[in-house]
Amino acid sequence: MSWTQQSASEIQVLRDQHFQELTDSTSHILNTEEIAEFQGLDYFDFNTSFQIQAQFTEDIGKKFKMPTSTDRLPVYRRYGYVDFVVNGDSCRLEVYQNMALRKQKEFKDYLFIPFRDLTSGTTTYGGGRYLDTRIPTSSTLLLDFNLSYNPYCAYSHRYSCPIPPEVNSLKILVLAGEKTPISH
Repeated sequence: MSWTQQSASEIQVLRDQHFQELTDSTSHILNTEEIAEFQGLDYFDFNTSFQIQAQFTEDIGKKFKMPTSTDRLPVYRRYGYVDFVVNGDSCRLEVYQNMALRKQKEFKDYLFIPFRDLTSGTTTYGGGRYLDTRIPTSSTLLLDFNLSYNPYCAYSHRYSCPIPPEVNSLKILVLAGEKTPISH
């Protein structure tokens, strides 16, 4: 995945790939029964106002066990913060690093931003959504909420998904990215 600003057509390609991965029985994300019941994905329209240059502040915190939708407690640490403005509202999200993933070469610079916003539980999945990024090489970081996605828990009870910490509950509507999965 590219970590630069993307166009509507590039975002659509990624959305199509996400759909294919979910419905491909060889990927084993969803089982055969779940694929048969799967009704599709729904997204907000591409919105450039949610492609935001955020101020990144590295501030590494202590390791902690992040709650999930099950009893599993993966170990993360806060890696820093992103500060940004949406429609005049100042926002801050904590950015996390998974301690197990950072030991794998392909994920050593991977960062994770779980969040909730005022759409959570209405037009978007109640358990929150996620953004992925890489450790920035400067003090700015592109947050493209058009790329925000649901955890696998939104599609299957078999998954154990991190729950966004309360500090990552935004008091704004993030009208970009993936919506609640389409149901019967």
